[in-house]
Amino acid sequence: MLQIPITRFDPELELPRQIRGGDAAADFPTAITVKLEPGQRETVPTGFGVALPPGWCGLILPRSGLAHKNGITVVNGPGLIDSGYRGEIKVILLNTSDETVLLERGQRIAQFAVTAVPDWSFTEVDELPANIDSRGAQGFGSSG
Repeated sequence: MLQIPITRFDPELELPRQIRGGDAAADFPTAITVKLEPGQRETVPTGFGVALPPGWCGLILPRSGLAHKNGITVVNGPGLIDSGYRGEIKVILLNTSDETVLLERGQRIAQFAVTAVPDWSFTEVDELPANIDSRGAQGFGSSG
C-alpha cells in the first residue's frame, strides 16, 4: 500500500480519508468559511499538504454531491499536484448555480486522487504514426 505523508496547516481540521474501503479518492475540506456568489470563483485553502513520492501525482476533482446539490465545481478540474509540491493544497471552486452558496469551514469541497506517472518525454517526428482505427485527425464530435 502506498503511504502518503500528510501535514496539517490547520491542526483543528479532520484528517482527509477515503470514506469507504477501495474508494479512489479522499475528500478534502475547506479551511475557511467561504461564500460563493453565482458565477464567482475562489481559490480555497484546504489546510493540508502532502508529500507525494516521485512517480506519483495528485488530482483534485469535484465532489459529485456538491456539484449536484449546489452547482459547485473545480474550475481547472482536475487540478494537478506534482510530486515536488510541498505547499498547502488549494482548490479553485466555481459556483455554476444561480444562488449564493455558503461553504462552512471543515466542509468537504473536493476529492484528492493519487495516480502513477510514468517516466516519459516527447520525441519529435516528421509525421505521426497511423493509429489503430480510422479516426485520424477527426476531432470534436467524431464519434457521433
